[in-house]
Amino acid sequence: MMKKQLLFVCLGNICRSPAAEEIMRQIIASDPELANRYDMDSAGIGNWHEGQLPDRRMREHGAKRGYDFHSRARQIHSDDFDRFDLVFGMDSGNMDDLRSLARDSNDKAKIRCLADYMTTHPHYQTIPDPYYGGAKDFELALDLIEDACSGLAERLKKGME
Repeated sequence: MMKKQLLFVCLGNICRSPAAEEIMRQIIASDPELANRYDMDSAGIGNWHEGQLPDRRMREHGAKRGYDFHSRARQIHSDDFDRFDLVFGMDSGNMDDLRSLARDSNDKAKIRCLADYMTTHPHYQTIPDPYYGGAKDFELALDLIEDACSGLAERLKKGME
């Protein structure tokens, strides 16, 4: 069976999307029903940080939770829709940008908002960008990403995605 490919996208690919990539990777790897069935990657709408590690603050906050965010930033391209089965944006701006990048209805059908999978944070419709914020903003982003990735994993197990 071929592995399904999941792509997580935020604005610059240095905070939310690399965190989602690694958090989802750990959730998948630790679940016998999902292990070895999915590959993850992340990308940014813009290319400002291409080749860089995730933001130092996100790496520090993630490390406190046992994560090692180490992917290198890259920009999403329209041909990523050929490689990935599902593409997850973090906020409404990302979603608009992804829809603009999509070449056709097949590409658009792959786009999801990661926040739609949250189960314990009902007051959030997006995962806010912590980049211009402080420690509490990075912690909130991680809380929301963990919630959303857990919810996504449950839907994947049920064959709902």
